[in-house]
Amino acid sequence: MFDEQPTLELLFQQLGLDSDQASIDRFIEEHQLDQNTPLHKASFWSKNQHDFIIGHWKKDDEWAIPVDTLNALLHQNDGVENVADQ
Repeated sequence: MFDEQPTLELLFQQLGLDSDQASIDRFIEEHQLDQNTPLHKASFWSKNQHDFIIGHWKKDDEWAIPVDTLNALLHQNDGVENVADQ
């Protein structure tokens, strides 16, 4: 079990991405999604990243909050879509 309350930085670590603030900001800027692309269906995720994101979101566990935050940040230019929209 995970001992810390998950944060956006920890989510990036779990996804195998650089997790310092500058890297997170750059990722968000470079990976904006349109309103028709749900977070988990973005083309830039590996299968493992996709599975982590959708699995924790569906379980609505402690990772759901940082996943929702990432979803909002990646859709900030087009409005926020629900991570599970298909």
